[in-house]
Amino acid sequence: MATSNKGVFLNQQKYIPDILQDAEMLHTKPAITPLDSKLRLDSSSKPPLTFITYQRIVGKFIYLTITRLAITFDVSLLSQYIHAPTTQHLDMMKCILRYLKGIIGRGIVMTRNVYIDITRYTDSDWAGNALDRRSTTGYCMLVGGNLVSWKSKKQQVVTHSSAEAEYRAMAYASCELIWAKNLLADLGFVSHTLMILFCDNQAAMHIASNPVFHEGTKHLEVDCHYIRQQFQAKLI
Repeated sequence: MATSNKGVFLNQQKYIPDILQDAEMLHTKPAITPLDSKLRLDSSSKPPLTFITYQRIVGKFIYLTITRLAITFDVSLLSQYIHAPTTQHLDMMKCILRYLKGIIGRGIVMTRNVYIDITRYTDSDWAGNALDRRSTTGYCMLVGGNLVSWKSKKQQVVTHSSAEAEYRAMAYASCELIWAKNLLADLGFVSHTLMILFCDNQAAMHIASNPVFHEGTKHLEVDCHYIRQQFQAKLI
């Protein structure tokens, strides 16, 4: 961490070479992206001869997501197979290591601002997992223009449409927004401005423009119940 009159710079520059050294990939060639966007997991891959190294490196990846939000989805994907990895997962881990080799000096800059507006961006990948057909929710939250929270998580149920996947993502995001605003109020930072939630949801736009269409909104009652449960759990 480095500080200046402009703000705080969060970086784990020393931690990345240690991971590369542990994986014996310190002199590997850097990669532009952590994973191939067209990657599709399958069940035909064989398990590696040993996966102790895989488990150790993925565990270090989880700690590294504190300042490297670009690998959050990839680490979440690898963590799901921490007890039964295959050679395909091992190749994915090596690809992330090559990507980290090229972004050692990057980090998160947090500046001092006079406002504490809360903004959230969310999106979902409908049925992106070819094995169980579950969707993935991704979000990031900014407070006062600074990135403070981000996550990539597989949804707990199989959604029947992209509209349902998007609404579930927004339901989870709304819960987190309410929790963040109440947390800031407890700390003495009361914000009277409206919280903003951004979501690339074409289905919601079509439903809003055509109130007669209600087939895609039957799951809203379930999502509202989900919001109440999550919010009450955080208050406890």
